[in-house]
Amino acid sequence: MRRVAIVGVGMTKFGEEWTRGYRDMLIEAGSRALADCNLHGEEIDALYVGTMAPGSLVGQEHVGALVADFMGLTPIPATRVEAACASGGVALRTGYLAVASGAHDCVVVGGVEKMTDTPGEEVASALGGAGDQEWELFMGATFPAIYALMARRHMFEYGTTEEQMASVAVKNHANAAKNRYAHFQNEITLETVMNSKYIASPLKLFDCSPITDGAAAVVLMPLEKAKRYTSQPIEIVASAQASDALALHSRHCESELHSTKVAAKKAFEQAGISPSDVDVAEVHDCFTIAEIMAIEDIGFFKKGEGGKASQEGRTALGGEIAINTSGGLKGCGHPVGATGVKQAVEVVWQLRGQAEGRQVEGAEIGLTHNVGGSGATAVVHIMKKA
Repeated sequence: MRRVAIVGVGMTKFGEEWTRGYRDMLIEAGSRALADCNLHGEEIDALYVGTMAPGSLVGQEHVGALVADFMGLTPIPATRVEAACASGGVALRTGYLAVASGAHDCVVVGGVEKMTDTPGEEVASALGGAGDQEWELFMGATFPAIYALMARRHMFEYGTTEEQMASVAVKNHANAAKNRYAHFQNEITLETVMNSKYIASPLKLFDCSPITDGAAAVVLMPLEKAKRYTSQPIEIVASAQASDALALHSRHCESELHSTKVAAKKAFEQAGISPSDVDVAEVHDCFTIAEIMAIEDIGFFKKGEGGKASQEGRTALGGEIAINTSGGLKGCGHPVGATGVKQAVEVVWQLRGQAEGRQVEGAEIGLTHNVGGSGATAVVHIMKKA
């Protein structure tokens, strides 16, 4: 297997983008990624696009061909990748494997979702398909409800509090306020979170990530060629993916994501490092309890200590490990197909020293963690300065 590096990154502003369409956003992100490494279209061998539900949300299928067409990249192979909210992360892994195997020398990986043009109940229905449609969605179990069940179990087993979950939202909004690409540009207080209405108890409005539009893209190459295109290549030193039961009721434990634990363990073994070596991580915080479980399941904190660590500021900028410096899904936004790629963009910026206003000093190693549904898919990447 060849060593693989990210040489170019780009993304759009995340938010309610009423004036831009689905294809426009991905073309913008892709063009920025190519410009970032001075790459020309004729040098690209393949394209992978992570997107979850464009057919339901904007009426567009056959996305790979769409993007290749409008970016002027025909006739190269262009493939859509779908893994619910982990579509972007799995697209990145697919591109990584294509380069590592020698199948392709230059790959563009994009992620995109256009969500805000669709009525809320239709978005909820489309997202619900990421779980077990027959046994969860059809029976009325929304994703806030499913994660609320996880939160209740975590609270029962470990004493996690609503204030600890709220502290995750406060921290991530503070980071997002420093990120010009983020959906939310404002800081919030613990009181604001605690006084917001319940969506599915114990999860309140400010415990939940928003419905967002946006796109992100990265360019991958063999490490041996990377310095022809950038002075700061970022090597992907590990890529791992795992699965679990689709429905929450079929899992052996409701207070953890086993897929995350397996993917993280494999990634750390592949990279030859431990969780304590990571300086910055973008984890999947679709709900505040999801971040708490993620930082435990990845191994940054012992099981049951994630809530306390968050409340004590140990995951903030300047803490033990900086978590979700972009603002995460909660603050930066969650255009589901784009999230996993956006995470990689943020880590690259951090490792290059380009994360303006939120830079983790001396960052050498970064990690991304992207989840599909309520944990049926998890993908972890580890990156370092080359």
